[in-house]
Amino acid sequence: MAVAIFAHNEARRIAACLASLPLDRGDIAFHLLINGSTDGTARIARATTARHGNLTIHELTLGGKARTWNRFVYDILPEAIPPTVVFMDGDAEIAAGSLDALAQALIDQPRALAIAGLPLNGRGRLAYQAMIRREGGLFGDLYALRGSFLQRIRDAGYRLPLDLIGDDGLVAAWAATDLCKDENWDRGRLGHADAAGFLCEPVSPHHPSSWRLQFKRMIAYSVRHFQGRIISHIMGETGPAGLPERLSSLYADWLPRFRPRRGPVNALFDRLALARMRRAMEATGSA
Repeated sequence: MAVAIFAHNEARRIAACLASLPLDRGDIAFHLLINGSTDGTARIARATTARHGNLTIHELTLGGKARTWNRFVYDILPEAIPPTVVFMDGDAEIAAGSLDALAQALIDQPRALAIAGLPLNGRGRLAYQAMIRREGGLFGDLYALRGSFLQRIRDAGYRLPLDLIGDDGLVAAWAATDLCKDENWDRGRLGHADAAGFLCEPVSPHHPSSWRLQFKRMIAYSVRHFQGRIISHIMGETGPAGLPERLSSLYADWLPRFRPRRGPVNALFDRLALARMRRAMEATGSA
């Protein structure tokens, strides 16, 4: 088994994240992917590495989860991909036994190409758990892919767009369609493991830092909403082969079609997201 831990400026959470993992297991290769960080994430992680030789730290200059996901799949995973590859975020704490539960789920659900871990805290956890059990899907905080599926992704040369917000939605679509168009969607290719779960840092109304973090998250969620519309069109028309290197290269065609959604919260963050997307379009010269 291989585990990819994505960390961007996670100095506050990385120690708790690593402490939740069975780093003494010699049968699991742990890869900490510190990408574009400017804080003490690497320094804290190196103290853990001194005690656990099977945790490998990769300090990558360029940030971005999609970029780092591609780098891990193509450049860091060994040529012989293990049967189970787990992807998780460096700000999450993983419940004991989760990694084995994900691997076992791939055995118990032979049609599944991807297995979701479940959220264990937060006010919406029960609703999210029910949604995953009913509809399928993945949380970027914790999920597993079948090694043979990753090999097929590598063989086809499919990569996540570098400016994609959220790897989980597109990876879930790749799994559900078996790397084909949306018409090939099969819910049975998306599984979940009830015994695998993660804890995230809750948003506290009493800390201004939480407000700032949540404000940024809400803009990112809105960007993800609009990017999702572009991706759905591509997956419906051509499948993964039609995905561009950067989604911003398509913004000139798509932004005129987008309007903020109804409701004061959605409208506010959608407007901010569309402004951010316009700036990205202008920066890449795709206008």
